[in-house]
Amino acid sequence: MDKDRIAGAGKQVAGSVKDAAGKATGDKKLQGEGKADKAEGKIQNTFGKAKDTLRDAAKG
Repeated sequence: MDKDRIAGAGKQVAGSVKDAAGKATGDKKLQGEGKADKAEGKIQNTFGKAKDTLRDAAKG
């Protein structure tokens, strides 16, 4: 598994926590940061999946 997939998943989880904390406290800035972190994590995870696919294709 590519390191980008792991890091991306971590960012998605951290973003979800920030988003939820922002909603609970009414902090729009924190909520926005959480949404941005989730989106960044999703992109990084997708990039890692693509790298894995290319690596697997090259092997087989």
